[in-house]
Amino acid sequence: MSVDVSFVLSLSCRLQVLVSVPGMSGRGLDMYKLLLLPFPFQAMHMYFFFLSFPQALLNTQNKLRALVPNFTFNLGFSGKFYHTGTDEEDQGDDMLLRHRTDFWWFPHMWSHMQPHLFHNVSVLAEQMKLNRIFAQEHGIPTDMGYAVAPHHSGVYPVHAQLYEAWKAVWGIKVTSTEEYPHLRPARYRRGFIHNGIKVLPRQTCGLFTHTIFYNEYPGGSKELDKSIRGGELFLTVLLNPISIFMTHLSNYGNDRLGLYTFESLVKFVQCWTNLRLQTLPPVQLAEKYFQIFPEERNPLWQNPCHDKRHKDIWSKEKTCDRLPKFLIIGPQKTGTTALHSFLSLHPAITGSFPSATTFEEIQFFGGANYDQGIDWYMEFFPFPSNVSADFMFEKSANYFDSEVAPKRAAALLPRAKILAVLINPSDRAYSWYQLHIVDGALLRSNPVLVMEGIQRFLGVTPVFNYTQALMYDDGKGFWCQRVEGARTKCLGKSKGRKYPEMSSESRAFLTEYYRDHNMDLVRLLNRLGQPLPSWLHQQLQSTR
Repeated sequence: MSVDVSFVLSLSCRLQVLVSVPGMSGRGLDMYKLLLLPFPFQAMHMYFFFLSFPQALLNTQNKLRALVPNFTFNLGFSGKFYHTGTDEEDQGDDMLLRHRTDFWWFPHMWSHMQPHLFHNVSVLAEQMKLNRIFAQEHGIPTDMGYAVAPHHSGVYPVHAQLYEAWKAVWGIKVTSTEEYPHLRPARYRRGFIHNGIKVLPRQTCGLFTHTIFYNEYPGGSKELDKSIRGGELFLTVLLNPISIFMTHLSNYGNDRLGLYTFESLVKFVQCWTNLRLQTLPPVQLAEKYFQIFPEERNPLWQNPCHDKRHKDIWSKEKTCDRLPKFLIIGPQKTGTTALHSFLSLHPAITGSFPSATTFEEIQFFGGANYDQGIDWYMEFFPFPSNVSADFMFEKSANYFDSEVAPKRAAALLPRAKILAVLINPSDRAYSWYQLHIVDGALLRSNPVLVMEGIQRFLGVTPVFNYTQALMYDDGKGFWCQRVEGARTKCLGKSKGRKYPEMSSESRAFLTEYYRDHNMDLVRLLNRLGQPLPSWLHQQLQSTR
């Protein structure tokens, strides 16, 4: 295979640039590759395999092992398609199984069904058990702890039933997908861990089910060779210390482009770089990946309806309409529970269902509940009766000072509106040591006026008259919900408690303590074009 001089020179310059890319240097020269070949036995008659396919696979594997230590093809199987071809094709199936111990194996779905189509985890598990029985009957080793879902279905966006069934039936520890966070751009693909299963990013190599003839490759055979010799496929290997490629059964029939591509790629990489290519079993590969990229362990959930590919592999029984349109983010001890109660009186506004452990707060974006995933989160919201008119919300006061909540909320709810209640920090400390600001002092003294402003901000209709819904309770000393007659329904004893008057010394100390922070708040609110709360006006006047 010849390479002209001009290409070699341009490649040398390119490599000098690449090694200076942030993150490229310091990782060493070790590169780990895993090559997957899904669903043998499926539709073999379409691609002229017969008895030559298993032997060609073995021959290429042996050639690559001389260049890549431990290189092994990882074969996926859908047992339903075993012995469904002609007599010669069925003999090819049998020959592949006679060499079963020469390869690694992973389970696909029994009939190549997409897991997100199964809402019942028991039914999904039964499909997997059929494939497991097939593997046991034919002596296929299935102890790799790795599985792949057809068309990435259920891996991301997460279909919780898939993860549960994988663990129960197969003891799966690792999978992979091209879809997190999105298919394109490919350089942004990342890994994550969910429900104890490590999800690795998978790369593409330019081979698809329809690319089966060398001379009919899209753009001509030169396009494939260009990708291998310094182009996209070569750069994919160069820029990713761990690469996982999945090819299709059709790539190993006819002109066997799968074998040609990766044998050529490995030889080119070893000829023109000092990279040391290696192969690890999937579980060890996943451990290595998250040693290199520990910051990727925690996922960042996004709205499945904002990516057509994600929506196509998301259960039709799920809907993004169950996600809230606005959040009350706290902080604590500022009247957020009262605000939650007042908002819930509006006929078009619906709060989240209460949590068994955290009451009216879900506390999803700021803590451990985030690991449960968006299926868990959406269970706290009803199916809206009118998608355009219904306003669902949740209140979690710990979002206010959480370092991770803003990024997480913005990823899942990029169009959500935010309500924050601000009171004098001195008073808050004494009681317990697209942005709209709620004046906490005004909420306490004139909630009707505050609720009118919030309705305008949210754009909710119809406008609800809180004058008839709220009533001042002399005994409680707060505004409460008006019920039948002249009676009131107030929050529990833990809300709106009365404290002894703060001493002048304590107030002076806290005022001075929060002075610089309050000035920062003034600058922020002025920059955002938000009015200053009444208590902040008073603070400014007292410090002049």
